[in-house]
Amino acid sequence: MRHSALMTILVLFAKAIFPLAIYTPQGYKSRMSKHSKASSLKRLSRIEGQVRGLARMLEEDRYCIDIVTQIAAVRAALRRVEEEVLREHISHCIEHAIVSGNASEQRRKVAELLDVLSRTAR
Repeated sequence: MRHSALMTILVLFAKAIFPLAIYTPQGYKSRMSKHSKASSLKRLSRIEGQVRGLARMLEEDRYCIDIVTQIAAVRAALRRVEEEVLREHISHCIEHAIVSGNASEQRRKVAELLDVLSRTAR
């Protein structure tokens, strides 16, 4: 499988699991910390390598349980990235809404957070 095909699969997978773009069409008011961003990008690069490894395992007709084990490892790694991004969201976006004193913004951010948490729990 080519690199671009893997990236397309990863993007589609991410969009299915993290459809947050509907909440932030203009982007974020503040950016992730440099450390969190670097850490998340590093994890995602490793995940990309894991997914390529999964494709090779399938092409090589590897044992199904080994493949499923590696899929579970990818899902766990994605959860760690998700937790990091959510942590950043809470420490920036949610905190900003609280400090702003804007009640409608606060309600919107809390509803957004509850919605994404319920989707990720599925």
